[in-house]
Amino acid sequence: MHEASDPLWSEPVLACRPEDDISGFDYKAAGVDIDAGARLVDEIAPLAAATRRSGVVSGLGGFGALFDLRDTGYRDPVLVASTDGVGTKLKVAFAAGVHDSIGIDLVAMCVNDLVVQGAEPLFFLDYFATGRLRLDTARAVVGGIAAGCREAGCALIGGETAEMPGMYAHDDYDLAGFAVGAVERDRIVGSDPPRAGDVVLGLAASGLHANGFSLVRRIVAEKGYDYGDAAPFAADASLAQALLRPTRIYVRSCLAAIAGGGVRGLAHITGGGLIENIPRVLPDPLAVELEAKAWPLPPVMDWLKSAAHLPAAEMARTFNCGLGMICIAAADRADDVAAAFAQGGETLYTVGRVVRRDDGGPSVILRDVEQAWPR
Repeated sequence: MHEASDPLWSEPVLACRPEDDISGFDYKAAGVDIDAGARLVDEIAPLAAATRRSGVVSGLGGFGALFDLRDTGYRDPVLVASTDGVGTKLKVAFAAGVHDSIGIDLVAMCVNDLVVQGAEPLFFLDYFATGRLRLDTARAVVGGIAAGCREAGCALIGGETAEMPGMYAHDDYDLAGFAVGAVERDRIVGSDPPRAGDVVLGLAASGLHANGFSLVRRIVAEKGYDYGDAAPFAADASLAQALLRPTRIYVRSCLAAIAGGGVRGLAHITGGGLIENIPRVLPDPLAVELEAKAWPLPPVMDWLKSAAHLPAAEMARTFNCGLGMICIAAADRADDVAAAFAQGGETLYTVGRVVRRDDGGPSVILRDVEQAWPR
């Protein structure tokens, strides 16, 4: 990953006449420091090595990373791939100068999308692009990526660092992630689809995760907050620290619950909130009925709602509202599924049920939401 530059030619390819003055015309003067990129590869190699798992058959620095699927022990595997970023949550990291957790968000946004299919994440690659490569910042970001990979059980096997002066302002950077997982063909979640009467379980989120930050940043700016101020909803953290809490990675608990049986659907609650994501795992004639009083609206969500006078419908289609993962469980197995999640360390709530959808009716019905989430 983060390929080092090709070796320099030992002799010039083009001969220069003595009168040719090309001083100042080189890649470093143009803003690209190849040596810094090579140093970054050396510094992050131990971070990547710490994520090594079965199937990894190559080291860093090649033109491509090799992975042996047969070595992982699957019988009849189907590969599942996901790519994502972290959106404008990066702008909060820039403002606060905090870069050691945003990489966890990047991994989480990808691997949580894999596990809803029942897939075990196998490997991860990242793309880090910046206007000027700062080794301390890049090292912190990749350190977070490696931490997220360890938590998800996947290997960080490659990536790209792109230094592009003029493309990004000052020391800004952008991130993208790419994850690949595998699931046995007969274990794909959704092959036994949800049906009316199934129970809806909600797994608690760790915060805002990595969605809705364009709205969050606007609220912060218009209300005159500074990211260094004490968070108005968390006494033990600054506003930046509270907003930057990384996305929860649900991989291990979801895989354990799936293995126990009874899981008919999983929805990762990202952009689009509860309203847009849950229908993605529902067959056409079904809807979910959620009881808003069944779980607490986290303080950060309550603050955003109050500060911007956001209606409940806008909250539910923008933020996770405290539930980062939704599980649809067979009614006769719901208690077992809930116990598996609890044993995996999740805080969860029974939040609703699957119902028949009326013609032209919504796929997600929120009951008593105005009473549960008052303005």
